[in-house]
Amino acid sequence: MTTQLSQTNKSKPINIRALAAKCCYSVIDQGRSLGDELPRQQDKVTAKDKGLLQEICYGVLRYLPELEHDVRGLMQKPLTGKQRVFHFLLLVGVYQIKYMRIPDHAAVSETVAATGTLKNRHMKSLVNGVLRNFVRASEKTIADNSQKALPDALQYNHPGWFIKKVQQGYPEQWQQILNANQQKPPMWLRANQQHHSSANYQALLAAADISINSIEPLSQAIELERPCDVTKLPGFEQGWISVQDGAAQQAARLLDCQNGDVVLDCCAAPGGKTCHILEQTPNIASMTAIDIEASRLVRVEENLTRLGLTATVITADAANAKTWWQGQLFDRILLDAPCSGTGVIRRHPDIKWLRKASDIDALVILQQKILKETWSLLKPGGTLLYATCSILPQENSEQIKHFIENNADATLLSIDCAEENSDTIGWQLLPGEKNMDGFYYAKLLKTKA
Repeated sequence: MTTQLSQTNKSKPINIRALAAKCCYSVIDQGRSLGDELPRQQDKVTAKDKGLLQEICYGVLRYLPELEHDVRGLMQKPLTGKQRVFHFLLLVGVYQIKYMRIPDHAAVSETVAATGTLKNRHMKSLVNGVLRNFVRASEKTIADNSQKALPDALQYNHPGWFIKKVQQGYPEQWQQILNANQQKPPMWLRANQQHHSSANYQALLAAADISINSIEPLSQAIELERPCDVTKLPGFEQGWISVQDGAAQQAARLLDCQNGDVVLDCCAAPGGKTCHILEQTPNIASMTAIDIEASRLVRVEENLTRLGLTATVITADAANAKTWWQGQLFDRILLDAPCSGTGVIRRHPDIKWLRKASDIDALVILQQKILKETWSLLKPGGTLLYATCSILPQENSEQIKHFIENNADATLLSIDCAEENSDTIGWQLLPGEKNMDGFYYAKLLKTKA
């Protein structure tokens, strides 16, 4: 079957721009996750074209308002209905012209050719005309725009509601945060300490001609100079190394499990933190990893298998312990709470367009419910680490402040983050800080009766 598919692909080349347009259409107009849709489209292309498809899709979603503004100025009326996918094809074309090193003529011709793949050659002249007009007008447009005070949503390529929330939460840093969200993220690695220290693994990377930028001193996370395919990482299949952002690698360190601990990882998928805890503390008594979505727990099982680790993996609702809990209290609990994901937009630019302002209040209520429920599963004298990949105070410092005020047995513990942090509740990492993702941690001790 694979051979037949390869022969078919050779006789009829796949148009990458058509796939990118379909992917962006699915995300923006149909509300599908880029993490779900992009792999579906990448399965249709050769290995060398997967990166190009990803670059175009990510780029269009990063610069969506700006690209739509560019296209809107060159058309008499918007494309709707069955022609809607061609709106995204135009965005694909404009993104290549503005931001990629592809020559203009090649970007235009390949994008125009996609009209045939999308089975509407009647759109060929429109796509060709719009893109050629953009090429001719682009230098003047860029010069004109540099003289204008553009709306924030257009200037920073974020939805207006989100910009307002960031401005409210970070009046001195909001522009820095929005700009950081537009950057391509680095690739961070986590060395499995059961096989190699980070320093020793660095030597293996050097032998494989893979350069690093730094080793983060607190967690020993390894930042690569440039991303690479995981198959090129020494010992990846043998479980020597995993890909995990430097901010997420702080969790195992902060939870600080001890030998003999009974540990719970709530909302554990895809299992990076579960595995990291087991790597660092192989002699804990037990690890239970739960997540409400069975499909996502497949990744947890895969990671555990590759790394040679063992945990009890349960499909369970963290907000309703009576449906799964067996009665044993936990010494340590990691609650990586469901959140807006607003700290990882640089890795998942579709978050900007899939998340809505109304989602935040609902998430805060859900977080409160899960936090209350998991707290009841913690032993007196035990530790709970609350974590999110959000930057919104509602989900983070305000959430923890509310919890402490309403639970007399909850004490906030200090966090060693090598920063002056005494005036804040918990540790808030902003996107791009230390070149890591936006992340929040708060460490709570359950005082003994």
